[in-house]
Amino acid sequence: MFVNVSRAQIIDSLVDIEEENPKEQNVWQRFKYDGLTAYQGLKYTYSRPFHWKEKDFLTAGAFVASEAILYSVDTNLNRYFQDQSPHAPQFLKDFGWYYGSPQNNYMAMGGVYLFGLFTNNQKVRRTGVLMISAASAAGLIQTITKNAIGRARPGTGDGKHFFKPFSKEGGYHSMPSGHSILSFTMAHAIAKQFDNIWVKSGIYAVGLVAPVSRLWAGAHWATDIGAGIFISVVTVDAVDNFLFKERKYDVDVPYKQQRKISWHFTPGAGTIGFVGVF
Repeated sequence: MFVNVSRAQIIDSLVDIEEENPKEQNVWQRFKYDGLTAYQGLKYTYSRPFHWKEKDFLTAGAFVASEAILYSVDTNLNRYFQDQSPHAPQFLKDFGWYYGSPQNNYMAMGGVYLFGLFTNNQKVRRTGVLMISAASAAGLIQTITKNAIGRARPGTGDGKHFFKPFSKEGGYHSMPSGHSILSFTMAHAIAKQFDNIWVKSGIYAVGLVAPVSRLWAGAHWATDIGAGIFISVVTVDAVDNFLFKERKYDVDVPYKQQRKISWHFTPGAGTIGFVGVF
């Protein structure tokens, strides 16, 4: 038995899901509403470059300049972190690996979302949708760019200047860092829910464990980490703006009153810093 459902009927049903008050929905309706919202957030993120204003281009320019500075010291930073690796706590190395791995990261984000779904806690649901939508958007960007760029990992011995675009070898998928994208996407999405600067700082510190562990492991260059963090911040902010503008959830998120965070890369002699200015 075949049921003929027109495209218009499907769109109408999605609109009905979207317009229903999330507080009055059952679990299945909330799940469909959130899935549609996450998909819309992903689409919104990809459309943003076509709507960039002067400040957005300035931000992109600052990122490129920061990456150029890091690139000039990539080899020295790689050597420094490799030298520090034997002395780094093993539990931090393990945590960074597992926390930034896709399967574990999505399980954690899914756990946050499911808690909000079944308890009908709209703030937690919103946070879960924000994380999943942003991570999916950033993950797709990462998959495409790391294959297209084809940068050699430090472990190949080819050096920071070697690129092999569209290579199928994992050794040439260094930029950007996937572990950095997933871990910092989750950290940035959660940190945005708090106003306390110390709580935010603690969350961001946890989010930086995976990027640093990848430097200890010699799996990435510092510029790979910087690119991953930049992608994370941009995608999370884009999805968060979408959720706020469209009033997707009835929660008290004083978005316009929240302090913006400007991220600066501060490489020094044998060190690298990521400074967030609140």
